[in-house]
Parts: sequence; structure tokens; C-alpha cells
Amino acid sequence: MPTIGPDRSKVLRIEHVELPPPGPGEVQIRVKALGVNRAEALLRAGAYIETPKLPSGLGLEAAGVIEALGEGVKDFALGDAVSVIPPRSMIRWPAYGELVTYPAELVVKHPPSLDWQTAAAVWMQYLTAYGALIDIAGLISGDAVVITAASSSVGLAAIQIANKVGATAIAVTRTSAKRQALLDAGAAEVVVPAEEDLTARLSEITGPRGARVVLDAIGGPIFEPLTAAMARGGILIEYGGLSPEPTPFPLSTVLAKTLMLRGYLVHEITGNAAKLQAAKAFILEGLEDGTLRPIIDRTFAFDQIVEAHRYLESNEQFGKIVVTI
Repeated sequence: MPTIGPDRSKVLRIEHVELPPPGPGEVQIRVKALGVNRAEALLRAGAYIETPKLPSGLGLEAAGVIEALGEGVKDFALGDAVSVIPPRSMIRWPAYGELVTYPAELVVKHPPSLDWQTAAAVWMQYLTAYGALIDIAGLISGDAVVITAASSSVGLAAIQIANKVGATAIAVTRTSAKRQALLDAGAAEVVVPAEEDLTARLSEITGPRGARVVLDAIGGPIFEPLTAAMARGGILIEYGGLSPEPTPFPLSTVLAKTLMLRGYLVHEITGNAAKLQAAKAFILEGLEDGTLRPIIDRTFAFDQIVEAHRYLESNEQFGKIVVTI
């Protein structure tokens, strides 16, 4: 099991530990692949929403085969191919390991058409994008949605979800290097703030109506031009804070357009049984009919977990980073 040691910013190592059998209501999984997310890098840096007691496990996503069942588990059998819903605490339920234990309610039998790498690259990004766009914003056909950090796994999932419901996905990315890849991934338009005026370009695309929904992972100076291009009564959902710069509050724009600015965590979906059930149904349907297709950027071997994190921190990836075991 990979753990972060006392010097969390530099040490990520694989250790051999004894894992107890699953308790009541738990499932133990022999892992075949795991997803690598920015949240795990933030935990290592001490900048995540929970603080571990070191050394600590980490990881939010895995796919594999059920190896043992705890007392009272009825919906699964030994040998079932499953993937896991990201838990509220990766410290309590770490996914990085050859063998992991999860509450049965966070375990899903994914479509058999998915290979292990793809199955490990599903739940974090699609649940995050679904919760913001469908559960909160109520995205529908005809809406325009602006998606920042569009080449991230969540950004790409958001593009696919927008297309699934008939909305227009407008991707915002740092440089034009990923423009064609984003168009190929389903974006209707791609905007590059470093090379063009963000407000003017978004206004040109959306017309006088503006964008009803913005999904932002960045914050910082981009906040003002994003709100300037929004529709009256629109909603901006903030799910990250990648910019190191202060985020200004666009008071006059918010008042004039009666905008809603909403912070969001995926735990709002995963921690609510009814919302999670609806999200799973939406995502599984999309996986089965092909409207949702996880995009994997690179795959690393288990003993390359440090290299996988270094690649994640380079911000060069397009889609998901996966580790196979």
C-alpha cells in the first residue's frame, strides 16, 4: 500500500501492511487498477480538506475483483468485477493498494464492457461533473455551459455530460495546444484566455443571452470575465481553486445579472443516498450507451506511483491518469 511519510511533500512509498478481513457491511477488493486524482496530490501537500496523521494511505478510486465479503453484504458475490465510489475520507478508506476494503454502499458493479483501467477512471470525474451540472444547475438542452480546466478529467466528463443532455459545451483551456483535442472530445467551442479576450470571445459564442452555467475549477482573475459573459440569473459553480491569485468578487455584475455563485464538493452527491443513486443511474446509462467515455491520458505500473504523481503535478495530462496492478 502506498503511503505518505512524515515529509509529505517528498515521500510517497509502497509499504507492506496486514489488512484485516472486511467488517460488517464491508467488501474487500483485489485491485486491478486505480485512478490518480488531484485530491491525492493535495493531501500529500497538506492542502486538502482533510489532514492525515502520518504515515497515511491515500487514493479515491479503484477497480478490481471482490475477494471477501463482510457480514450482512447481500448484493455482491466473490469474483464480482467492481469499482468504487470515492469515499468522504481517503484517510479512512484509502484506494491505493493491492487489497482494499470499502463499505458495500460505495461499491458498484460496472458495465462488463469496461476494462480495468477504464473502470478505475469513472467515478470521481463523472460524479463531480454530474453533481454540478445536473443536480445543482439542472443543465438542459439549449443551455450554454462554460467549462474551465477543460482538459482535466472532470472537464472532459463535463463536456460529455453537456452533450448527453443537448447543451452546448464551451471549453476554456490555458493554451491552444489542446484546442483540437478538446474539439475532438466534444467541445462545441474552445477559448484560450492567454491568446484571446475571454469575455469578448464568450460573448461572441453565446450571443446576447450569455452562458447560463459556468463550471469553474480555477478561481482567481478569471472569475470576473467569466461572470461578465453569463446570462441573467445564471449560476457559476466553483469546485476548485487552482489559481494561486486572489479571487475578486464581481459585485456589480452579480447584482446586475442576479447571478448565483455556488461552492460545491462531490460529497454532496456521494453523501446523499438518493442523489448518489440518481447519479449512478445517469452515469451507468451513459457508459452503456457510449455517450460517456472515460479518456485516459497515461497508464503507469504500480511501482511507478511516484512518477504518476509527478506527471499529475506537471498539469500536462489530457484526461485521467491510471495505475495498474
